[in-house]
Amino acid sequence: MANIKLSFEEMWEKIIACDRKYDGLFFTAVKTTRIYCRPSCRSKKPKKINVEFYDEIQAVEKAGFRACKRCQPETDVSPSIRLVQNVVAFLVHHYRERLVLQDIADHVGVSPFYLERIFKQETSETPRTYLEKIRVDKAAYLLKSTELTNLEICYETGFQSSSNFYKAFRSLTQCSPSEYRKLNKE
Repeated sequence: MANIKLSFEEMWEKIIACDRKYDGLFFTAVKTTRIYCRPSCRSKKPKKINVEFYDEIQAVEKAGFRACKRCQPETDVSPSIRLVQNVVAFLVHHYRERLVLQDIADHVGVSPFYLERIFKQETSETPRTYLEKIRVDKAAYLLKSTELTNLEICYETGFQSSSNFYKAFRSLTQCSPSEYRKLNKE
């Protein structure tokens, strides 16, 4: 890993700002707790005099520090990315079910507020709009490959009402399900 040549003060500013752009470029070690973190860690900030910075994970671990359980700096993927991956996998496997944010949050073990915030931060959309896209993708596939009616496809893909189905489908494909079927029949 390239040494980024930031001063102590610059690195301190990055951890106070929880700047994710610097994750992996340096690590913050807290002398009093013997724990090290990513620059983006949201844990309570230590006193400045108790902080040391390391450019490489091997160096911080060799110095006797252990990884923070919250930000998991020893992994390649941040905990928020892992959370989003778990949510997406859950949505793909349960898209047919009637899901509310609380169900999804319960599955991944976080609060609905936290889930929505992290998911939007990482994907620029909410779990609900992501689920809608999965359902529309499944509906488009069924329109092309089956003889099911639009209403059967609506319920098969987890939509709770035909009006929601038509609205979501048109919004994402710029045509109605019937028009889509005519244009894409195999």
